[in-house]
Amino acid sequence: MEPVLSWGLDVVRSIQAIASPGLTSFVKVLTLAGSEYFYLLFLPVLFWCIDERFGLRLGLVVLMSTFVNSWLKVAFAQPRPYELDPSVGLSRETSYGLPSGHAQGTSTFWGTLAPRIRRPWGLVLALAVPLAISFTRLYLGVHFPTDVLLGLALGWSFALAGYFLGDRAAALLATWNVRVLVVLIALVALAMNALNMNDTSMPGVFFGTAMGGVFLFRKLRFDASSGTAAVKAARLAIGLAGVAAIYLGGKLLSPEAGEAQYALVRFIRYGLVGGWVSFGAPWLFLRLKLAGTRPEGNK
Repeated sequence: MEPVLSWGLDVVRSIQAIASPGLTSFVKVLTLAGSEYFYLLFLPVLFWCIDERFGLRLGLVVLMSTFVNSWLKVAFAQPRPYELDPSVGLSRETSYGLPSGHAQGTSTFWGTLAPRIRRPWGLVLALAVPLAISFTRLYLGVHFPTDVLLGLALGWSFALAGYFLGDRAAALLATWNVRVLVVLIALVALAMNALNMNDTSMPGVFFGTAMGGVFLFRKLRFDASSGTAAVKAARLAIGLAGVAAIYLGGKLLSPEAGEAQYALVRFIRYGLVGGWVSFGAPWLFLRLKLAGTRPEGNK
């Protein structure tokens, strides 16, 4: 066993010295705040009910961070602690360990969101939430300390890149022709598929989300801030019902893993989910008069 992994196991065992059934149950619930299900719920709330432009930016930054994480997991192919010592496995995962997806995802998400939250709470959340989620991964024995440290470093790096470069990138892309943006999005999705051919979900949801965002801002001018609390609740209910219908319905129709066309159908299913969130649902909200539009030229 490598010395670093051996040291990491010692750290996990030391943390688990405080384990108890009640604490373990609490940690298993807390760690869900770093899962993809949390983002599936929170990002639509932000995109449909608060600020569609920032919601799209945050969603794309999180998606790119998640893709890099999944690609690095395959590249490093590092085991998880419980694979070396089954006694520390208080939970199980199906992927490789390095870097931690929960640590990287939460540091990307809260780090990107921090500037939009009143000081000092934005900075506090950007640090405290990822560290708390990272602790849960160590406690459950699903990650080594090196996994969470690399995940945190990558996640905060994505957040900082979004903060310093986001406005410039958005302003530049706003000047480009729609056809050029469509080709660019397709090329990025193609590159993502080429880099990690084992999973077409992230390229699919990126393609759908980015493509929908282009036509949303150029054609619909949907205003997420419009409407009363009741109207926003209706938007959220209808939108999430659409996500569930596309995701679950597509899963029922999808071939099994390893069968012909599985990767293609998976790409399409996740692409439709992304497209629904960034274009389909806002279009429906406008048709149902559940949302207003921004004035022409209002960014």
